[in-house]
Amino acid sequence: MTPAPPSAALLGLFARTRPTRDGAALLRSALHARRLVLLKALLVRVRRHRAELGDGVEERFEAAWHLLERAERRAPAAVRDLLDYPTTGGWLAAALTAPPGPEFDARLAHFDALALTAALRAGCALDLTVATPHGTLSLTGLGRLLTGADRVAVRTEGHHARITPEGAGPDRAVLLPRDLGDLNGLNGLGDPRALNDPGDPGDPRELRDPDDPRGPGDPRGPRHPHPGRPADADPYWSPLLRLPGGVAVLDDLDPYRVPRGGIGTPPRTGVEAGPAGRAVWADHWRAALRLLDATDPGRAEEVRRLVRALVPVAHADRGTGPFGATLRAAPGAVLATLPDGPREMAEVLVHETQHTKLAAVHELVPLYTAGPATVHKVGWRTDARPIAGVLQGAYAHLALTDLWRRAARSSGLPVPWRTRAGQQFERFHHQVGRALSVLLESDELTNTGREFARHMRQHHARLGATPRALR
Repeated sequence: MTPAPPSAALLGLFARTRPTRDGAALLRSALHARRLVLLKALLVRVRRHRAELGDGVEERFEAAWHLLERAERRAPAAVRDLLDYPTTGGWLAAALTAPPGPEFDARLAHFDALALTAALRAGCALDLTVATPHGTLSLTGLGRLLTGADRVAVRTEGHHARITPEGAGPDRAVLLPRDLGDLNGLNGLGDPRALNDPGDPGDPRELRDPDDPRGPGDPRGPRHPHPGRPADADPYWSPLLRLPGGVAVLDDLDPYRVPRGGIGTPPRTGVEAGPAGRAVWADHWRAALRLLDATDPGRAEEVRRLVRALVPVAHADRGTGPFGATLRAAPGAVLATLPDGPREMAEVLVHETQHTKLAAVHELVPLYTAGPATVHKVGWRTDARPIAGVLQGAYAHLALTDLWRRAARSSGLPVPWRTRAGQQFERFHHQVGRALSVLLESDELTNTGREFARHMRQHHARLGATPRALR
């Protein structure tokens, strides 16, 4: 069901860029509704065009669909969390736009892994075979297993799921916890209650080794009846890094984290950070949140609520500046080159969070029309932008000027941050004002969009021309 559009009062709060709990709840609801619509659209496409699919593709898709439904019945919150994860949206966009034939079939193959991830997080009992294209099993939001095979066998045994590459011996098996909420520190992602519901088909007591002398109440749990390595000791398993202080992860592994061909001009591709790089990203993230907590706790909380994944991308060329982006298909993911430090990281997080918010608002209540291909100059870009780009840029920079004003006026913050904030405020405040004039003079905004822009201008005026601490 599509959520009701925001009330006039809530729309005004959105326009002022300030975080609200009601706004965050509406955004989450809108995102989930959109994901369900796209997932159903993919199902309809598969069934309507089954004659164009390769051998066995429809059967595998239907099996994955039924597995997803089974997981959803068992642990609806865990499955909803998975469907709303940013790269799920990236995959849906890629699959729905793929031309018929081998490319569409290849996109559908990823659904096997997505449904398996849902079933593992839900604690389902499993005994099945899953496709692993290019010898890789990507568990969305959790990590990647290099299988070296086209398929793997998955069977739950006690509290573990055993994953064995096709044709490999039992010593090549990898053991994943059935409660993936505990895998690699990702606590809270699964539904622990689902693991011990008596009578459930996934009850671990039904899957014990019959030769295991340990009873159901043995505190040591079931033994492993066959050889295999726990995931955290397996060189072929690469977990995502859980970022401190929230639910976000550093996702440098998912195949759908960046569109094929890259993003931006010139295009930037996703990169794996490596152990040392991951530590730097985590340090920047932690320090940026501390800075936001001290400057604007509401903004810090909004980042924690809305950012699900931080996605490292490569610098395009030497001499190019820092880069950040948000994909409309994957809200909640911040794609960025490594910022220079915590201050720059904080700005990227606030900036990209606004893009996520505004895109969701526009989905609920259109703010502009397609209109003619008119473009406009804005102060923060060298290229002219369509009205949608002007609105997105003005909205994100309005939030940043709000943040910078607060930082510049606070005596309790580090001097370098206050100095930078004052300089950035002076640079961008006027530019945002010019962009708002362009918006309010445009006939491409809807009536709601024009009212939204008026609220933005009112907030911009309240911020003043210069932070008081700098006068």
